[in-house]
Amino acid sequence: MSMSQSAVAIPEKLFFKIGEVCDIAGVQAHVLRYWETEFPMLQPQKNRAGQRTYRRRDVEMALRIKELLYDEQYTIAGAKKKLAGELRGPNRESGLPASTKAPGRSLQRPPSLAARISSAPGSAPAPAPAARPTDDQRATLGQIAKQLREILDLLDEGEAAIAPNQAKRK
Repeated sequence: MSMSQSAVAIPEKLFFKIGEVCDIAGVQAHVLRYWETEFPMLQPQKNRAGQRTYRRRDVEMALRIKELLYDEQYTIAGAKKKLAGELRGPNRESGLPASTKAPGRSLQRPPSLAARISSAPGSAPAPAPAARPTDDQRATLGQIAKQLREILDLLDEGEAAIAPNQAKRK
């Protein structure tokens, strides 16, 4: 279990409603529903009324997904691969854990456009890599990432509100 998961207390219950999972994970319901479409390992059952019922393992999975996406800054595709590797367990071929296997493709984000341009032939040499960020810097970056996601959500809501109005005019 990771640090952020152990810091979150999951109540001792058999089933959780989506609102409870949102409160525990600190995300909105539409985010959880989106994760369900992207991560096959997060599939809560539905009750007779069609409401999602999450089990403890679903809540733990939601927390792990949030940690990979928000804290460790994985992309959706990278987080899927990481979770699949974690769920697969030890690599059967070598007997080593999946995380020690030689990577085929890096799960880290590709370099930014600015980094690619600055490392183009004929340009100045790239600066030495910066030291790993401190916990305070990581927390600040996490807050910035959260705020940017909120901005994107607002923009998405604005587009959704505009689209029906444009359809009416045509």
